[in-house]
Amino acid sequence: LHEGHVVSARELTVLLQPVFTQNSRNLILFLQDTLSIDDFTYLSESYGNKNPFQNEILQSSPSSLVLPAVDCKATRYLLSFLQESGDWKLTNVTNLDVSQLEVNASKQNLLVVQLQPLVSGLNEISTLEAIAENDKIIGRLTMDLQERGIHFSVIYTASRPSRISRRTDVVGELRRQLMATGEEDSLSYPPLNVTTGNDICILFYASNFSLKANSSVFIDLTNATFVMQNVDISSSECSDINTTLSLKYTKPVNGISSLEIRFLMTNKFYGGSARNWSTLDSVEIVQDGEKFAKFNVSVISAPAEYSFHCQLVGTSNLYPAMLIPSNNEAKNWDVFISRLQIQGFNIENDQFSYASDCTGFFIPGIWMGLVTSVVLLWILAYGIHMIMQLTTNSRFDDPKGPALSVPQTE
Repeated sequence: LHEGHVVSARELTVLLQPVFTQNSRNLILFLQDTLSIDDFTYLSESYGNKNPFQNEILQSSPSSLVLPAVDCKATRYLLSFLQESGDWKLTNVTNLDVSQLEVNASKQNLLVVQLQPLVSGLNEISTLEAIAENDKIIGRLTMDLQERGIHFSVIYTASRPSRISRRTDVVGELRRQLMATGEEDSLSYPPLNVTTGNDICILFYASNFSLKANSSVFIDLTNATFVMQNVDISSSECSDINTTLSLKYTKPVNGISSLEIRFLMTNKFYGGSARNWSTLDSVEIVQDGEKFAKFNVSVISAPAEYSFHCQLVGTSNLYPAMLIPSNNEAKNWDVFISRLQIQGFNIENDQFSYASDCTGFFIPGIWMGLVTSVVLLWILAYGIHMIMQLTTNSRFDDPKGPALSVPQTE
């Protein structure tokens, strides 16, 4: 396929048909959070970096196919399409220790391997190191299956692109419209929704949803929540006054058997504004059904008819919306949520309402501009004042007459 062509969902199903017709009965899906075809050259040794792609599975395979770009909608529904395409035994490989992996050669196996995210708000490791580590995981798993004599096919892709190229076919449109199109394409998955009957009562979205326990155990819940949806939301509750979004995860990482995260929201009438406001009052984390951590929430509120949006939400003091620990257990957790959007009341047409953003009107850039303008105006006013104080002589020398004598009293 030529570079620049974006493979649609229909084209992808046609291209993957040989995978299901060949003798291989095992399929491995390596799923990353972000990836683009340019990463293979940008991060290679040609740019002075150490090449993170070391395993040669692509070169050693009898057949291969490289797609320059795939539509986000196609990758979003890739797992459901694979499950519908055959009688697969689905295995989610959350424990990346491949030595413990068991593959039944008598059945069709679909292994879904969640690779570690390349970009995290906690800045633990660089993108180069993250890709190198994921490459090692791919190499260890494929080498282990080859040593067992198991035939398999591999799909290596991501939930969304790491690099978004601007549209060049629309020249007459405004720059703002082009930027909006790029942002829209970056949304590679829909928001998580909770329904009561046939109606959606809670919508929740985040581009990055991560936790850190005891300053050492990093837990990325983005793919499990929005892409794979390996999350139990059955305990969520909806009403006109109180709404609770409950997210339950089974073995999100080694050492944690269960993890539940609750978002508690209320809808109240406030006389000062003469309207109802929805507020996110607290966030609770329950680990293994015993350890209970509770966070109070600041600044997360919106009119009841609106959704709430904030670029950064978490436990850091630098975030516009903070999660403040309210008990000792909460001090052991760090929370990072980027591009949070949540709505728990008055959802219409199964989509987010107009968003009330956490960023105030006077952002730091505006304050800097105002302060600079005031300083410049003060300098200008002082200069004009000094010029107005200048006076000219009222007497002048006559070259033909005696010299002008000005008394010192004048």
